[in-house]
Amino acid sequence: MYFCDKLRNSMVVEKNEAMLLSEIIAKAMVSKKAENVIRMDLRKIRNRICDCFVVCQGNSAVHIQTIRDAVIDEVRKAVGEKPWHVEGEDKSEWLLVDYANVVVHIFMEKTRKFYNIEDLWADAEITKFDN
Repeated sequence: MYFCDKLRNSMVVEKNEAMLLSEIIAKAMVSKKAENVIRMDLRKIRNRICDCFVVCQGNSAVHIQTIRDAVIDEVRKAVGEKPWHVEGEDKSEWLLVDYANVVVHIFMEKTRKFYNIEDLWADAEITKFDN
């Protein structure tokens, strides 16, 4: 993913672009009171599907949709990118927003527990973001 010059000039250059994008996403989630916000750094995993996941949970369908909207808006404002794909909008128990190198998972609590992607990708380095 190639970010606009505005982001490259305003952020620390040593950081991986996926890590910068994941921080923007996590801050957007926290701003909408998302719960248990984490980044799963997958870069050291051999057969990974992206560089990282950003995962959180909401407490209602409306809350989950609000978090999704905040993520999409903040990424567009910060780097001018739109998601490649959004899934799960019809049921709102698990919304997925795909930015290629970063995949966003927004769950209802029971759905997050059921799929338990933290254990599925247990080799990932996890960073927690506080509210």
